[in-house]
Amino acid sequence: MELLVIVMLSAALLIATITDIRSQRIPNWLTFPLILTGLVAHTMYGGLEGLKLAGGGFGLGFVAMVIPYFMGVMGAGDVKLMAGVGAWLGTSATLTAFLFTCLAGGVYALGVLSMNRQYLKTILANIANTFSVFIATRKFNFTPISTEQALPRLCYGVAIAVGTIGAMALHGLQNGSIFGGY
Repeated sequence: MELLVIVMLSAALLIATITDIRSQRIPNWLTFPLILTGLVAHTMYGGLEGLKLAGGGFGLGFVAMVIPYFMGVMGAGDVKLMAGVGAWLGTSATLTAFLFTCLAGGVYALGVLSMNRQYLKTILANIANTFSVFIATRKFNFTPISTEQALPRLCYGVAIAVGTIGAMALHGLQNGSIFGGY
């Protein structure tokens, strides 16, 4: 089962990364089968325990990413990709993958911002403006400074891939199993 998890997730993450970079989309034809096959494979190999493992990972992956989606900072494909990762990894490794994804996404965003100093100045001005309003009114009211130039969109599928591979490596080294087994 371990090899199947590695192969399926590696292939899906590679495809997601390529399609996200090319078109800034992660397609449903990739994410829905990823979710379904993760649930089915774990159920076939582990019975009810396998279904619980996959269902818990699916739920955690979905909930962790749907919150930023509702805030408008994440795409639906990213949410479904993380849910699919969760269906294959289970709860524990999905939590690690999510945390590593957040770190990778932060580094990725800083890298993109450092490529154009104007973006960085705009972001820092927005942060300073928000804190100034908070200090004066004691209310958190994010009001971005308008700019003529749109900020770059991040291909977060790249961060999900890096975070997931990192989590798989860490869990494999620590536990001898990527997803904890049944």
